[in-house]
Amino acid sequence: MDFGKIIVIIPVSMSPIIFLIRLGFYSNYENSLTDINMKIFIGSDHAGFELKRELVAFLSEVGNEVIDCGPEKYNHEDDYPDYCSIVAENIYRDQDAHSTGSGQAKGIVIGWSGQGEAMITNRYPKVRCAVFYGGPKHVLTLSREHNDANILSLGAHFLTSREARHAVELWLGTEFSGDERHIRRIEKIEEITT
Repeated sequence: MDFGKIIVIIPVSMSPIIFLIRLGFYSNYENSLTDINMKIFIGSDHAGFELKRELVAFLSEVGNEVIDCGPEKYNHEDDYPDYCSIVAENIYRDQDAHSTGSGQAKGIVIGWSGQGEAMITNRYPKVRCAVFYGGPKHVLTLSREHNDANILSLGAHFLTSREARHAVELWLGTEFSGDERHIRRIEKIEEITT
């Protein structure tokens, strides 16, 4: 009898990392959402509405304070600036409330491609929004480590629910490096936007 292999069925609604953490594996996993417990503002338009609902449930389930900035119901005629601006305004206020300029809250905006959503949020001072619609995951970690991105814009048309959950988990679990060169560059960005 060979007991060398174990087959594990992971619930579709849960990322593999969260599942393994709940089983007791990866107890020291630093990028786990179960250890982060942060305030997250999230908004979308109609194109990102279903993905937003899934992410709200996922992020809340692992212990984060999730503030849904809308829309409350699906409306094919809605416009992303209406909801993404609410997320950006809240992140700006959070950044402004911390003397270091590096607030604790994060934001997530979701639309068809994520591009327009990022454009509107990046018009706000102290907001640094990164776009992800698939591809190398290293882009997610770099946006946090080098740019201290505080909003993530997701392209719902290009991501599966599972890919989006994994991207959000990786992005939220990555810390800003705090390197002097990155701080200097962020300060230059802020000089332009203020």
